[in-house]
Amino acid sequence: MPSTRSVPVTLAEIARIAGVGRAAVSNWRRRHDTFPARIGGTDASPQFSLAEIERWLRENDKLKEIGGRELLWPGFEALGSRDETGLAIAEAGRRMLGGQAPASAAPLSEQAGELVDEAVALGRREGAREVFEFLLQRWLDAHVRQVSASPRPLADLMAEVALAAHPSPAGDGGATVLDPACGAGHLLDAAARAETDAGAARVTLLGCDSDPALAALAAARLAFVTEEAGATGKTGKAGKAGAGGVRVTADVREGDSLRADPHERATADVVLCNPPFNERDWGYEELSTDRRWVHGLPPRTESELAWVQHALARLRPGGAAVLLLPPAVASRRAGRRIRGALLRAGLLRAVIALPPGCAQPHSVSLHLWLLRAPEGAGPAEDNGVLLADAAASRRAAASREGGVDWDALGGFVRTAVRAYDSGAAELPDCARRMAVIELLDDEVDLTPGRHVSPAPGGDELDLESAWSGFGEALAGLRAAGRALSALEPAGDGGGAQPRTTVGDLARAGALTLRGGQQPPDGTVRGGEAGEDGLPLLTVPDLLQGGGPTGWLHTSDVSDRGMLVARPGDVVVAGVIRAFAAWVHQGPPTVLGAQLYALRVDPEKMDPWFLAGCLRAPSNGRQAGTHASSASRVDVRRLQVLQLPLAEQSRYSEVFRRLTEFEEYRGRLDELASRLSRDISDGLAAGRLSAGS
Repeated sequence: MPSTRSVPVTLAEIARIAGVGRAAVSNWRRRHDTFPARIGGTDASPQFSLAEIERWLRENDKLKEIGGRELLWPGFEALGSRDETGLAIAEAGRRMLGGQAPASAAPLSEQAGELVDEAVALGRREGAREVFEFLLQRWLDAHVRQVSASPRPLADLMAEVALAAHPSPAGDGGATVLDPACGAGHLLDAAARAETDAGAARVTLLGCDSDPALAALAAARLAFVTEEAGATGKTGKAGKAGAGGVRVTADVREGDSLRADPHERATADVVLCNPPFNERDWGYEELSTDRRWVHGLPPRTESELAWVQHALARLRPGGAAVLLLPPAVASRRAGRRIRGALLRAGLLRAVIALPPGCAQPHSVSLHLWLLRAPEGAGPAEDNGVLLADAAASRRAAASREGGVDWDALGGFVRTAVRAYDSGAAELPDCARRMAVIELLDDEVDLTPGRHVSPAPGGDELDLESAWSGFGEALAGLRAAGRALSALEPAGDGGGAQPRTTVGDLARAGALTLRGGQQPPDGTVRGGEAGEDGLPLLTVPDLLQGGGPTGWLHTSDVSDRGMLVARPGDVVVAGVIRAFAAWVHQGPPTVLGAQLYALRVDPEKMDPWFLAGCLRAPSNGRQAGTHASSASRVDVRRLQVLQLPLAEQSRYSEVFRRLTEFEEYRGRLDELASRLSRDISDGLAAGRLSAGS
């Protein structure tokens, strides 16, 4: 039956519902008089009634198979409250499996209840797991800034590392896995797959999260895991073994694991955790005498070390814990005593630095800490500590179109951990086994990059390739320099060339000027842009000397009318400390606040000529609104030489040469730094000979 909900939807959402492109929806709107009238928004970004759109799509046979799930989401999103939406999705998942909400659960609103009924009905038609996972993923995408989820490849890698440190028992043995800050259950889901694939007879999943919505979603998600695995003979519901004789149970509760752990009496063979980072209000005062702090009271600023000791307190003898932590935990001075105590007790076995982009925050090289509880009452065996720097390994840190190469990263981590566990003398590149005594200095700095050479293998130096690139960059710099050196002073009349401003050119129709905007909270994603995404360039990206670090869904871009730079547009950064102007030549890119796009009329202006005039440092200074380095640039006041189009072309060629000169200079500087670093490392380590 068509939905009766009065929910506004955009053209992009209608396109997703119908399984077509947005252009097709715009075409329907023009061609069909019966297409529903807009109920809100603007002419550029109209909104329509979901009920009317659904009715029209059905009547015109334009509702594809994807429509059922896509029709659900706008209603959930319209609930407004993040928590209510999450709890409604969790309730839908429970009811799809025949369960009911716990007695303590807050009642849902009438609107949310109707959505749950629709989701359950759709789940019966299209598959309960598929509908639930779709709604869960859309919820996570909508609240990406408030909810930090472990990507599936990273969750699988963490589970695999833990399993290597604590193999599943053979025969009738079972494994218990705990995540004390489980979020939506990504790590426990990965653990269930890893343990059952490894042959565990029983798997018990224990989770906890202080966020009610996340705890409810994790419980519903793991209920699907146990139900589906039981149906395929791998796992079964609590108390029921699957056809394969393997049983999985899940117990996820709401609560603060540090202050009032609902699993306080439980112990686990494996603990996996991606805890909250940099929390000050983690319970420092009320937990000052807690018995978990065997290795020292964590300082107020070291909440991560509280989670580390909590994980150790829940481990059974011989158990293993893998935690994802920010890199500062390995080096902050406030935590050096606890780090030292963990080393002396033989509990900390490995610190692995991951490449940036593996998880939020995506710009940081996060660390994996592997801890192992001793088998008996005595101290753990001193097998040294594995320090591995995947961020420095050229193989492991290689990217695929700007993203993480999970195959290469997983291979590096697996090889390093296995070699360490087997006691092998040789470890892969960028990995090192260090004696505990070597790390127990005044700082107890466990940052892998401080102790591991970025290129321990002679073949990894690849000096021949570096020198070849250096020679090419040097030749290009010389060629561009020769062309620029032919320029001569313009003579006495050079300073009297007429100028105009960007504002005047816009009024004359020679160009159009548009400014970027700050994306709404929750719309920016990290990592590699998907097929339906566009990269987002911001002023902070420029200040850090790189390209876009985030991306937006195309629907978010179109719905909000955000500025997209196309090839040939002139982009200007309107902040003095990042002031620049260039001709955009890459893929379509969304521009953030204080970035501007100038699109020229090709019959009146050359874009390279325009960018060359605008980028002059003196131009930015004279158009600045203040004297400070943080001041903005009034782009309309930027000056441009007034020249005929034919003469602009001559200037354009010189500006292109100047751009090449700057690019070659930057590449040469990068290669020179790399060569200097690699040669210095090679000589100091004896991997390069100084000659006879």
